[in-house]
Amino acid sequence: MGKRGILVIAHGSSKPEWVQLVDEAVSRVEVDLPVATGFLEMVEGRTILNGIRALETAGVTEIIAVPLFVSSGSTHIVEIGYYLGLVSEPQIETEGERLPIKAQVRMTDAMDDHPLIAEILLERARELSEQPQQEALLLVGHGSELPGFKEKWENSMNSLARQLQEKMGFRKTACATLHPDSVREKAEALRRTFSRVIVLPLFLSEGYFTRKVVPGRLQGLDVQYSGKTYLPHPLISRWIASVVKEQKAAAENPTIPSV
Repeated sequence: MGKRGILVIAHGSSKPEWVQLVDEAVSRVEVDLPVATGFLEMVEGRTILNGIRALETAGVTEIIAVPLFVSSGSTHIVEIGYYLGLVSEPQIETEGERLPIKAQVRMTDAMDDHPLIAEILLERARELSEQPQQEALLLVGHGSELPGFKEKWENSMNSLARQLQEKMGFRKTACATLHPDSVREKAEALRRTFSRVIVLPLFLSEGYFTRKVVPGRLQGLDVQYSGKTYLPHPLISRWIASVVKEQKAAAENPTIPSV
């Protein structure tokens, strides 16, 4: 068994504060392994290949890649898998090429409906809710219009909604996406029946979508929306450690399914 290391892969942003939130979350991951972070774009000198080279220079021969993405329905997941040599042919068009990697690579799932992610949303919901038994909850994600990707978004969002329903007892839960755009329609439908509607965005970090796009869809509607995202929250660091542990177990026991 070779030396293992972790490569956390995030999308990237031109906003330094966005990158800082990711770096802070990664720095708090409690694992006894080398850790590096790579970004798909917009962060100069910190590409995925830069992260891989840093780990290989440290003697790592087995890399556990952790995609810091909200949903496995993101087309970036397939893109990353192709770059890492885990996907033979990407289902989408990409300008990137396979990366020259010496180490063996395994990749975890995205955040999806993981229980720790549900706990973050539970905390966000409790901050806005007063009497959940009389309220409706609407989860809003980016979504996708592409076959296969669309269903992955919907499945994980519906699972998160069920988990919050079970723990808080909302009168009704629903999910909406920006692609295809169903936010306004779903919010209006809930508002016609319920006097109080809680809206939670399923996004890694605050930015254009949570500050402009989602509020724009909700404009004029009396709903409860704070715009709080997954980061900053300590459970993101715990999620990274958790999926790494699961992937290590899968590597050591071939009978356990892995990505």
